[in-house]
Amino acid sequence: MTYTTTSMDALRQYGDELADATVATLFERGEVGKFNTLMRYVSTAGAPLPDGLPDVAREYLRETSTPPAWVDWGEMEKARLFFIDNNVHISTALSFASMPACYLVPHVAKLLSATHSLEYPSRRMAETGQFTVYLMQPDAFEAGSRFVPAVQKVRLLHASIRHHLSRENLWDTATFGTPICQEDMIGGQLLFSILVLDSLHRLNIHMSVDGAEAYYYAWRVVGAMLGVDQAHAPEDLASAREFLDTYLTRYMGPSEEGVNLTRQLIDLYEEVVPGTVFDPIVAALIRYLIGDTSADWLQVPRTAWDTAVKAAPSLLGILETIEDRSPLGAWALDRLGHFTALFELSSLTRGRVMHYAIPEQLKADFGVSSTLGRTRRWTPPPPLRA
Repeated sequence: MTYTTTSMDALRQYGDELADATVATLFERGEVGKFNTLMRYVSTAGAPLPDGLPDVAREYLRETSTPPAWVDWGEMEKARLFFIDNNVHISTALSFASMPACYLVPHVAKLLSATHSLEYPSRRMAETGQFTVYLMQPDAFEAGSRFVPAVQKVRLLHASIRHHLSRENLWDTATFGTPICQEDMIGGQLLFSILVLDSLHRLNIHMSVDGAEAYYYAWRVVGAMLGVDQAHAPEDLASAREFLDTYLTRYMGPSEEGVNLTRQLIDLYEEVVPGTVFDPIVAALIRYLIGDTSADWLQVPRTAWDTAVKAAPSLLGILETIEDRSPLGAWALDRLGHFTALFELSSLTRGRVMHYAIPEQLKADFGVSSTLGRTRRWTPPPPLRA
């Protein structure tokens, strides 16, 4: 599939028909509060829906309770094993590359600023981390898992943002298109998939072709469940590269909202890093992964660690060599990665479960191992040529 300005513009005109209709009806009937209250008790797949749940919500939950019929479960298992083998690296890429890259798209940064939690700034990263951990569990799509309800709630959250911005005339649709439109949803899916793979490659993490393709496949499944129109979503890594390059070329640049969100992200992780001596590593790692031009747009501070962090790929390469050659070393490093990822997530969530409720209003100040092996090492597809 070839992506053009015309085809990308078309994707800006619509959102998610099913979720949008559900949210509109809940607001029309004044049932959002009741829905949020009752849905706090729905956190696992297959659990009985509570009495009193609005009919429109019950029908939505029934219709979205299963993954797409085309899912290849063998590929999903490969993706899970890839995640287990690289969990701490994936968490690093999500935090220090994917999220800052979102802030490089000014209209997306504006949206994120409108919906950022007033309670504590780690909410969005906590939701993202928790969501990914749920996805990569072996029982992610089975009864008792937390992933499917999380997807259903996030999809309604996106629809509620579209509802608020459109109803309250807080969004310039003529200029920016529909808020959280199909183009932005596909772009977000790629920022959390192919950009993560790019970052792992930049960090010198050994990835097999099968592992990289499976990880991207898992996010295709996620995109479908979040309401992404699969007729327009990239099917493989090569077409994903074409879409993402085109998308970022169309929009990326500096914005006040992007700068503010980046500052919050840096402050958050400086709190997570023990002590203060190593705080500058956070900014240095972001700058290394997204590049100097993007980092300057986001006003990521330059630090004395900018040069030192460039040694990270060599260090990680040594650790992965140990992992490849020593079963004991592989076990120790996998456990260290597991506990590091758990520590990061627990610090972000502060021990809480993210419920992804439908906001009844927006912020007042808003303005416009691996069994996959190491053979056939994956390298990023070439960038789109102008």
